[in-house]
Amino acid sequence: MWDDPWLIVALVLMFIGLLGVILPLVPGIVLVYLAALLYAVIEGFDRIGPITLAVLTVLAVVGVTADLWVSSLGAKVGGASVWALLGGLVLGLVGLIFFSLPGAIVGSVVGVIAVELWRVGDWRKVLKSGGGWLLGWLLSTVVQISIALIMIAIFLWQVGQG
Repeated sequence: MWDDPWLIVALVLMFIGLLGVILPLVPGIVLVYLAALLYAVIEGFDRIGPITLAVLTVLAVVGVTADLWVSSLGAKVGGASVWALLGGLVLGLVGLIFFSLPGAIVGSVVGVIAVELWRVGDWRKVLKSGGGWLLGWLLSTVVQISIALIMIAIFLWQVGQG
């Protein structure tokens, strides 16, 4: 198993992807997924079959979107309204498109804070909502690391089966 150069390449890419969950310049979970897909294609879907690939795809989608849904959940727990969540989502997507991950983070926080400030006008409530979003974002990083590790474990388990 360990004499397979493509497996080594896939594992190196997965490790870089795992680091990318923390470092905003590297597409973390996407890289873990693409490494598994590349390996599956190269080895003819013998070890990484369609069912495993489907499971990895679902995990990748959940992981890639975790920034949005976990941070929104945090804002909701912090007292943000549905409108503030929508404002955070819209500005977060705009920030992501134009400025990558840092833009998504700043855009989301600005969106939540701006809408809540307009809606309630109380800075304490506004900061609680924004802080809830930020705490949710930090939690989403934990979710992403966990999903990336699960994806790598499934990959190794399936490769070891073949």
